Formats: sequence, C-alpha cells, structure tokens
Amino acid sequence: MSNSAWPAQAMIGRGQVRHRRLMPSAHAFAYRSYFLMLPMRSLRHTPCPALHRPSAEGKAAGWSWLSFHDADHGDGGPDCLAWLDDLLQREGVHEATGEVWLHCYPRVLGHAFKPVSFWHCHRPDGSLAAIVVEVNNTFGERHCYLLHGPTLAYGRELLATKAFHVSPFCRVSGRYRFRFMHSSGPQGMRCVARVDHDDELGQALLQTSVSGELQALTQTSARRAFFDMPAQSLMVLARIHWQALRLFLKRVPFFGKPAAPETLVTR
Repeated sequence: MSNSAWPAQAMIGRGQVRHRRLMPSAHAFAYRSYFLMLPMRSLRHTPCPALHRPSAEGKAAGWSWLSFHDADHGDGGPDCLAWLDDLLQREGVHEATGEVWLHCYPRVLGHAFKPVSFWHCHRPDGSLAAIVVEVNNTFGERHCYLLHGPTLAYGRELLATKAFHVSPFCRVSGRYRFRFMHSSGPQGMRCVARVDHDDELGQALLQTSVSGELQALTQTSARRAFFDMPAQSLMVLARIHWQALRLFLKRVPFFGKPAAPETLVTR
C-alpha cells in the first residue's frame, strides 16, 4: 500500500532486527532496535522540534539524545535530499516529486553507524516511484541500489544484483531480494523492510529484516527510545563484530575484501 495516509511528521519506530543464515552453517539472531522514519520534503519546510539536525552551514540546532545529520547520507554533503533528487534525475526517475520517507538509524549521543537506510520516493499522488537502498560497510564505504520500474510496489519482491562488499562471510555475488511493507490502521502504523540474499546458484543464503511500530517523534518518544537502548550505534558495531566471531568459530568460509564498485549506484 502507499504510505500517503501517514501523517507528514517525523516518526520513530521501535521493533526488531532479524538475521538468519541458512548456509553453510545455520546461524540466527534477533535484536531490539529503533529507527527514524522521516518525511524529508515536509521537514524541509516544517522542521521537527524533537529532531536535532545541523543546518546547511553546520550549525547544530541544540542538543538531544538522538539526532540526524545530512552528511551521514548520500555524498556526505549538507543536504541529502538535494543529493537524492539529483541522483534520481541522473538515473531518469523524474516523477518522484512527492514525499520522500527516509528509514534510517539516528545518531545516538552524536555517534552514528548506519548499515542500511531506505529512501522511499513517491509521486505526488502518493504512489511509489523508486526506492534507494543505501548501504554502508565497516570499511567506511557506501553504495546504493536503485529499485525502479513497472514491478515496483509495496509488498512485491524486488531484485538487485549484489555489487558491494558488506560481510567477509559472503561473496560479492548473487542477488538481493527486497520486500517493503507499510500499514496504517486502528492498530497503529508499522513498517517492515526485508532483504534476503541468494548466492550465485540462486540458493537462499541470508534472510534479514528490520521492522517496527511507528509513533510520532517527540522529546518523550526519543527519550524513551534512548533510555531503552542508550548506546545503540555502538551496540550495532559491537554486535556485527560479535556475530562475525561466532561465524569464524563455526568455520564459515572467509572472503577477502574486493575493490569497491566504480559507481555509487547499482540500478
């Protein structure tokens, strides 16, 4: 469904990150997590009082437990929405002039590590025009997968060839299968992002998801999320390395890091 029924306000999601490896050794985990869901075009005109965000000149708008920095996305510049619009125009996606919802992790106490962020780009009528999946690895590299075309829709499986190194326990080969689901109703608002990885033979290798219940981002909801998990950014990095150690002890094959893709975007 379209998320045009959502209120055009910054939201915070609280839920779980799940990861399941099927080969060559079974391995699974799930962690509690929280994330931001930001209507980027609306925030350009009406900033959220609870979202502390430096200005284009780099001046911080106060202090908060959680914050958002444009420089954590795209080309690292002061206006990540402008970067996104430029990317879409270069790639021939001209109709994404409606709301852009960014699903991402916040900075926590000024520290950020964002393994993956999802840009949901809509047409003026609220229909989905494109999704940009922005991936960061622990080597400080970034790559984007642009999902666009007649098969694009919420709840539908979307495919992309894997082109970027993320884990030393997976080759840069095979394909990703994405599925995004949004809902709004009497039970509240919820979103789910699933990213599964098939190997070069088409066999399911990894199944991952990020999901959560959404509520308005306020000083109260931000404070509650922070005190529920006060070091989330550091915990994400620590958990990545802890799970890597567990895979190493299970003797899962290790692959060296290849060169990063020459282009930022895989279409």
